[in-house]
Order: sequence, then C-alpha cells, then structure tokens
Amino acid sequence: MKTNGCEEFLIIRIIQMGSNNRNTNIHIFSRIYIFFKRCYTKLNHSQTMPSAISGGAHGQVHIPSNEECGIRDVWKHNLEEEFRTIRKVVQKYHFVAMDTEFPGVVARPVGEFRSTADYHYQLLRCNVDLLRIIQLGLTFMDDDGKTPPGYSTWQFNFKFNLSEDMYAQDSIDLLQNSGIQFKKHEEDGIDPIDFAELLMSSGIVLMDNIKWLCFHSGYDFGYLLKLLTDQNLPADESDFFELLHIYFPNIFDIKYLMKSCKNLKGGLQEVADQLELRRVGPQHQAGSDALLTGMAFFKMREMFFEDNIDHAKYSGHLYGLGTSFIVNGTNFHESNGESNSAS
Repeated sequence: MKTNGCEEFLIIRIIQMGSNNRNTNIHIFSRIYIFFKRCYTKLNHSQTMPSAISGGAHGQVHIPSNEECGIRDVWKHNLEEEFRTIRKVVQKYHFVAMDTEFPGVVARPVGEFRSTADYHYQLLRCNVDLLRIIQLGLTFMDDDGKTPPGYSTWQFNFKFNLSEDMYAQDSIDLLQNSGIQFKKHEEDGIDPIDFAELLMSSGIVLMDNIKWLCFHSGYDFGYLLKLLTDQNLPADESDFFELLHIYFPNIFDIKYLMKSCKNLKGGLQEVADQLELRRVGPQHQAGSDALLTGMAFFKMREMFFEDNIDHAKYSGHLYGLGTSFIVNGTNFHESNGESNSAS
C-alpha cells in the first residue's frame, strides 16, 4: 500500500519507539497493525465515494482541489485582490459562515477562578494570547442559504513558522495530514496586520446586517478579535463579549442551537452526517469546515426552527463560554431594545 509522507513519518516514529522489552514491542507493533488497518479501511471507504474522489486516466485517483470545490485559497500575494471581490459579494450575501485552524492548546491558566466558566475563558485567553492563527475560512450565503456563483468560500492562509511559533504537536500533525502546507505558510503566509486592515474595511465586521455562523467557536472568535484589535484578549469574560458584540453583532453558534434540536449531537462532521450533508473539500481545513458549517445552519433552520430562528433567544451565545452577552439577567440585544430574526 502506498502511503503519503505523513503516514511514513508516523510509521517511523512508532518503530523508533521500540525497545528490548518484549511487552513494549508487542504494544508497538499492535499500534502499527491498527494504523495499517485504519489506512486500509479509509482506502476502501474512499473508493465508494465518487462524489469526492473519482478515477482519472489509467485508473488514477483524482482528489478535487480547493479551487475545483469553489474554495479560493488566499495568500499574501492575492490578499488585496480577493478582498476586493469579497466587498462585492457581501452586498448580497449577508450570512458569513466561519471556521479557523489554530495550533492547538499549549498552556493552562493558574490561580483561583470564580467559576468553571471563568476557568474555560481563561484557558481560551491564555492560549489565544500565546499562539498564532493558521487558517481562516469564510463562506458567504444569502438569506436562503444559497452561495455565490463561482467561489463560495475564501480560505485565508496566515504566516506561520514551525521553527519559531508555538504549537501543540498533535494539532500540527492533524493539520499536515489534512493537506496544510506549512512551508508555504512560512513563505507566502498572510501578515495578520495586513489582513486586519482589509477586514476592517470589508463590510463584514461592525455591521448589523451581517449574521455570523459558527460551530463551538469561542477560540475562533478569540483569534479574530486578537487580529482585529492587535491586542491580547480582555482579562474578564464579560469584557470579551462586549468587544465581540461590537465587531460581530449577530452570531449563531450551531453547537448552541443544538440544545433545541432533539437527538442532534456530536462534532461538526457528525452533525453533518446526521443532517445528510455532503462535505466539499478536505476536513480540518478552514474553508471546507466553514462551508459545511453554513450548510448545517440552514438545514437545521429548516428542520428544527421552521425557517425562523429567534434572534433574541439564540444570537450572541458561544457554546462553552458562560457570559454570552448577558446583562443584568437579560440578553444583550434585549437590554438594548433589539429583537430580530435570523431568517
């Protein structure tokens, strides 16, 4: 069986763990057996999915590129050009589904915490402050969930250097296995300051008519706020949510919506499978995940909310974080006399 570079690296790492201890070696080679069994299963599974992978000349397997999937890769060299396009697209397509890829969790906060919710926010804060975003995916949809002709999704690839930047090794391994090219990120990655300047004038932040769609996205918005403000995140969670509301007035977190959806559970891919949605592009890349997030939102809105999600009840909540725009026991929007619907 032919393996790619990441798989070969994993095999070598497992073999290098060998020792003279018989029990240890049995454990190691059991892991190798499980690894090859999983590869064999994935290979057989991929051959039954012509919608994602199709045979080419002489039986060669063709994996569609991001471009063929309607996902536009954005690097330093085409950043300004793509934002010019986005400024036009957002005039009609007001729903923005978002996902990020970042280098994992490397630190834990220390000290006393007011509550479990406070601990979770401090965990998010210390890691976002320490680390750099790797990818951001944005998918644009209209009020009916339809995407623009041509490209529907923009995947922004940020400057990241494996020799200099901090990361969790398991997260980097996962991203490399998903096709992320870290050498190209080092050479042609987007400078965060350049990106933030263009995002500020794009028409998708600070706008009341834009509705952001996400999945369990505390970290995602943490990295976006860090980009936009060029500062560390606020020390207090309530200040984080106030800042979040300024830049992103309307947010719908699918993981939070799932609380009102009977029998819907799991991560994004599991939810998509339950909703019978087909992924476009590679999993664990921000563009494909953003597109699947948008598709899931509109399918859930149709199936569970009769095409009308109560803005006052669901907007502004991020699953896993506690404050969620609550001011004196009421939703932030309610306390400001707002009551719209995401429909």
